[in-house]
Amino acid sequence: MNVRGRSYRYVGPADLKAAVGPGSGGHRIGSAADFTHWIAERTAAELLEPFTFVVSTDGMLRLAPRRSEHVACAGGENVLSAGEISFTREADRWVVDDVSNQSTGYCPDVVSWPAVAHALDAIELGHPSRFTHAVVFRRCPGCQECAIVREDDFICVFCGTDLPKEWNVDAAPPYDRRC
Repeated sequence: MNVRGRSYRYVGPADLKAAVGPGSGGHRIGSAADFTHWIAERTAAELLEPFTFVVSTDGMLRLAPRRSEHVACAGGENVLSAGEISFTREADRWVVDDVSNQSTGYCPDVVSWPAVAHALDAIELGHPSRFTHAVVFRRCPGCQECAIVREDDFICVFCGTDLPKEWNVDAAPPYDRRC
């Protein structure tokens, strides 16, 4: 199965992307052992909050502290998905208990889930069958603002224009506005 799907480019503020330095990026988790080592280094306080994640275009999960920018976690590169993720102990192993596509820098579509599931499966980490909190992002064709669709109300909160049913955030030139 091809889980690559669409890759998402950064559509947030240019200054945040410009601040990403060489060699930056979230911690690359390529195996179960990588995850075990990474999670063991987290403090109890860190584990109370979700972490920032991206799935890089090579299919690898990258993790960073919650208050990290997704573009920094991705090293400024395109991603297959991005959002927030949290973990809990279940019996004698770690599992994902909450995962979303909430990234206002990349605004990934909900259909990016298979890339997340594939990255989690590759490191043998139990997870839900979909995003536990799916965020629907759309670019308004009227005012060009990026909006979050709530309760299936596809109306722009900024100007009242109907929002498209299909994902379109990256359908125009780069923007310097956050979703």
